[in-house]
Amino acid sequence: MQKVGQFIPQGLANTVMQKVGQFIPQGLANTVWAYATVQHDAPALFDTVAAEATHKAGQFKPQELANTAWAYATVQHDAPALFDTVAAASMQKVGQFIPQGLANTVWAYATVQ
Repeated sequence: MQKVGQFIPQGLANTVMQKVGQFIPQGLANTVWAYATVQHDAPALFDTVAAEATHKAGQFKPQELANTAWAYATVQHDAPALFDTVAAASMQKVGQFIPQGLANTVWAYATVQ
């Protein structure tokens, strides 16, 4: 039996990587969340999104920060600069997080190796 994530075409990841600079924070967060949810192995995509998200982290809403941290922790993708940047941005917006967002963010940092 194949995993659902195997049906995501590699061409889609390639297109995302080519256009990543055009993505708003929600698009970046949703993309890595979707790939992590279906456990699709796309390290180059995660590297590319991490670089872009690091530059735009100050523009992320709390839910986008939480979803991004969750996605990287879920796939165990090594992105220390991203996690540092997300932590700093999260601290600036900590009062705006909903409880589930806080829980997901804390889980992500506890899970990352």
